Amino acid sequence: MTPEPRTAGEPPDASARRTLPRLLARNARDHPRLPALSWQPPEGDGNGDWTTLTWAEIHEHTERLAAGYAGLGVGRGDHVLMMMANRPEHWLSDLALVRLGAVPVSVYGTAAPEQITHIARNCRARVAVVEGADQAQLWEPLLTDADTPLERLVLAEPGAEGGHVQYAALLREPAAERFAEELDAARPEDPLTVVYTSGTTGEPKGVVLTHRQVLANALALDAVVELPPHVEHICYLPFAHIAERMLGIYLPCHRASHVYLCADPAAVGTVVRKVRPAQFFGVPRIWEKLCAAVRAVLSLMPAEQREVIDAASAVAREHVGYRERGESPPAELEERYARAREEVLLPLLAAGGLDRVTWAASASAPMPVDVVHFWAGFGVVIMDAWGLTETTGVATTNSPRTGFRIGSVGRPVESVEVRLAADGEIEVRGESVFSGYLRPDGSVRSALDADGWLATGDIGRTDDDGYLWLTDRKKEMIITSTGKNVSPALVENALKEHPLIGQALVHGDRRSYLVALLVLDAEAAPAWAAAHGVVADGTVAGLVAHPAVRAEVDRAVAAANSRLSRTEQVKRYELLAGEWGPATGELTPSLKMRRRVIRDKYAEALAGLYGD
Repeated sequence: MTPEPRTAGEPPDASARRTLPRLLARNARDHPRLPALSWQPPEGDGNGDWTTLTWAEIHEHTERLAAGYAGLGVGRGDHVLMMMANRPEHWLSDLALVRLGAVPVSVYGTAAPEQITHIARNCRARVAVVEGADQAQLWEPLLTDADTPLERLVLAEPGAEGGHVQYAALLREPAAERFAEELDAARPEDPLTVVYTSGTTGEPKGVVLTHRQVLANALALDAVVELPPHVEHICYLPFAHIAERMLGIYLPCHRASHVYLCADPAAVGTVVRKVRPAQFFGVPRIWEKLCAAVRAVLSLMPAEQREVIDAASAVAREHVGYRERGESPPAELEERYARAREEVLLPLLAAGGLDRVTWAASASAPMPVDVVHFWAGFGVVIMDAWGLTETTGVATTNSPRTGFRIGSVGRPVESVEVRLAADGEIEVRGESVFSGYLRPDGSVRSALDADGWLATGDIGRTDDDGYLWLTDRKKEMIITSTGKNVSPALVENALKEHPLIGQALVHGDRRSYLVALLVLDAEAAPAWAAAHGVVADGTVAGLVAHPAVRAEVDRAVAAANSRLSRTEQVKRYELLAGEWGPATGELTPSLKMRRRVIRDKYAEALAGLYGD
């Protein structure tokens, strides 16, 4: 169980008055020696020495840091921008600013200059905290931009001054009595943060979230999650993403848990093996890549060993099937599963650091069902969830405590209501639904209707048991020239069920048939080639042109088409070698596809698939 969030002596309704500074004070008082935050030096690989602060040390450190920011003129209600990796300066500044009554705003490290300018002008921040000299170069032009009120840059990296404020110089002993009176004076209705949407289409919008909304969501999540007290969390997604804000900052404060910062997402596997967490959250692309890596290893094992693993996985899936139906597995199956888990599955999971996981979760985009079934074969049930930045993260979730359906995104948490409009669009309202979008003048523009409902833009359906099933984004639905509606995500996930296909984009709006861009999986493709005796030039690009690989991808597309309606079937495809990612622009920092960017980048290839 997670720890009781209510402080001893508080009335039962005290949670309605809860703020983040009050949680920090509680943790320092009730759990002073518990570890709160751990990190490695910037060059750390997950295996070296870690620096750790306790909750008492966090409280003292953030007070000193808040005094430093106050010395820069930051006060109540001021927005402060931050562009840093998941490093302690980011995490600690976030809490220090909140204690000061300011509003921290994280910016994606991959944000383009135009996006940075838009965000800086929209929130009217006068101070920005950046990692080092490279990031400072992106921000310095704004210091002299007449339309941007930015006045100062704070640099986290030592020695990267460039005439700017050094982060280390902010740490000072608070002395003024007035400062002590103003610290920690946040009210539940005050803004806690502004999270800018990652911009799959259009300019990012600033989602204003209050203390009350964030902590209502935290309480709702605790009602459906079963975790050990003070559970550890590996923090590797950007803080500009609502998922990591909740999982990596707000929930740890709420639960008095232990955060391990992972500044380089590429090193998350090493950190997982080191920490062996009881909970692990990954967006679908992370679970897909882990799945591809495990499949690649399994494909190289002797046939006899694979047969043993396959048999154990079949037992695990049978066991999960009973749990999914809300039934108790028969005693005989419990015994077989316990033996398979102990002798076969746990040693395999331990090699990846996942042997202690009791809560595996995903959100942000539709999760391919074959990936969920793959992990179920190891006894790991990925609890898929759904929500938006505007819903403070999770609005619906599967839960081992309250029930799950593989392929669905679960049922509503206690802080929201969910309904479907006539066209299937999902609408939500409730305690954890946002206040509105930030305007440059500081006011908030509501996006709710007269009854408080938010139209989410997602399309879905609910089953008889109240589980929500996503079908697509409203604006991403493909309408063919014959007037048929097609969910691209449905088709793309069917194509990605083959391990060779790592990424897929389906195209066909106002066309008579669908085509696809397919990307070979950089990890699974070489392993498949080795297992099938395919010799190329040692590169993924070489495999793209190999006849055996092309023939296998043909079979994968045909297999996907066999499970789809005629309208949904892919008639032609282009096979690509280069993986899509945030750095090259095809994915957002939260690893969602930027469809417009991909269509523009490969416009000639898509036109060629239609013979244009």
